[in-house]
Amino acid sequence: METPTSITDAIAALPGPWSPRDLATANGAVVRIARLEGIFEWHHHDEDELFLCWDGEFRVELRDRTSVHLRRGDLFVVPAGVEHRPVADETAHAILLERPETLQYGN
Repeated sequence: METPTSITDAIAALPGPWSPRDLATANGAVVRIARLEGIFEWHHHDEDELFLCWDGEFRVELRDRTSVHLRRGDLFVVPAGVEHRPVADETAHAILLERPETLQYGN
């Protein structure tokens, strides 16, 4: 990457909710942007998943644990193996930091 990436432009180019796009790679990790609307399905990953709320607000529901509410600028890491689902009552955008092989619907 030799030029800056506009997160605003990347958000505008998203095809719809729950269709993340890769923005950059660094140190073996992928930075992704996603539009969140409604309820995503329960899933888990074999690795940690980082959520950074870019705009709007959403919650990350954790199976058998208290949900975590994120607002613009908030960051939360779902530990590996924890079943979770993001829920956005209104449109929100999140930046995700994941391994390239992380599957959107989990393992």
